[in-house]
Amino acid sequence: MPEGDTIWLTAQRLREALAERELTTADLRTPALATVDLTGRRVTQVLSRGKHLLIRVDGRVTLHSHLRMDGSWRVQAAGERWRGGPGWQVRAVLGNVRRVAIGYRLPVLDLLPTSEEHRVVGHLGPDLLGADWDAAEAVRRLVADPGRPVGEALLDQRVLAGIGNVYKSELCFLRGITPWTPVADVPEPERLVALAKRTLEANKNRVGHVTTGDTRPGRRHWVYGQAGRPCRRCGTTVVGAEQGPPGQARITFWCLVCQDGPAPAPTRRTPTPPSTY
Repeated sequence: MPEGDTIWLTAQRLREALAERELTTADLRTPALATVDLTGRRVTQVLSRGKHLLIRVDGRVTLHSHLRMDGSWRVQAAGERWRGGPGWQVRAVLGNVRRVAIGYRLPVLDLLPTSEEHRVVGHLGPDLLGADWDAAEAVRRLVADPGRPVGEALLDQRVLAGIGNVYKSELCFLRGITPWTPVADVPEPERLVALAKRTLEANKNRVGHVTTGDTRPGRRHWVYGQAGRPCRRCGTTVVGAEQGPPGQARITFWCLVCQDGPAPAPTRRTPTPPSTY
């Protein structure tokens, strides 16, 4: 699932292509929206909220989408051949005389009054890349359940909006704790929150995530996707194991030497996750 900085960048590109322009094409290819016609309306604003995308249109309506694991929005010049996937995967086409935005494999696509956006994003915690970022509230939510493993808390969008599995693993490494460390045992949780904010801010204007400072392929992460390889800091083999409730567990990566705290037995053969780039 894309991290919050990826969604922020997607919103920026959609904003540049669509905002303050009238829609000449508005094709919403889901049964619930098949009869909706937004052509002739002006896109007033595009913004991200955590991992959610909100496209506001004249008439005080908002097109809401969430990419989950496989969705994407592609922006290209009007009239160009679509290149993000086969046509049957397209769920939305929004365009003007200059640019077109194509939504592929969107698992969530709905239209709602702008005044009711809280129905889809009101449950979220402070947005790490939002204009209304509130660090104190983020820390308060993080420490509210002291017995919870910090990795699970970081992934909970009700605590912090924008962190995914990549940053969960990398932030825990950078703070020297395992993802299974209870929140109560996390030293200076405000520093963890501040680090999360800095990390997403540093990556929001580029494709992919870099936490090591090294942008070369294969060197961008400390532990994420590195199972079976030597830790870049100490040389110990990086390991991985599932974390999370049944049906929602994600492979989590950590270093047995550089990170302190509880952890399960490493998975014997940990699959390397697909590229997030």
